[in-house]
Amino acid sequence: MLKEITSQAAKLEVRELLGYSVFPDPDQVEKAVSYYKAEGGSKLYGYVEEGLLVGIIGCDIQQDEVTIRHLAVIPENRGKGYGRGMILELLLQLDPKPKRVIAETDEETVDFYRNIGFEVHSLGEKYPGVERFRCIYEVDAEALD
Repeated sequence: MLKEITSQAAKLEVRELLGYSVFPDPDQVEKAVSYYKAEGGSKLYGYVEEGLLVGIIGCDIQQDEVTIRHLAVIPENRGKGYGRGMILELLLQLDPKPKRVIAETDEETVDFYRNIGFEVHSLGEKYPGVERFRCIYEVDAEALD
């Protein structure tokens, strides 16, 4: 079950998952936690199964667009469809339904987005030696009904 956990961003289990979605540096994790604690409309959702926080998805929701900021699943549950499931469940929960979902990612994760139907566009090397990608998914609202 996907539930909003924005107010729980500082909890240890949430921090651990945020750590998987950012460069593994305590400062970056703190920055991510602060991002959700700040007033501004950013939301953090957690996927809980049998009492265990399996994954998180953090996003900005603006009118007809969702921008994924953080997406992570605990290592032992990766490759089991939780990432895709969290995106789909989020789209089902949102009202009004967004027209598109956007994510920016690196070479390590770009195939995840490509494999679930996102269009992928290279942004080039945003940081020295690190190619970044913009991933866009145009939502079929009728398919969500």
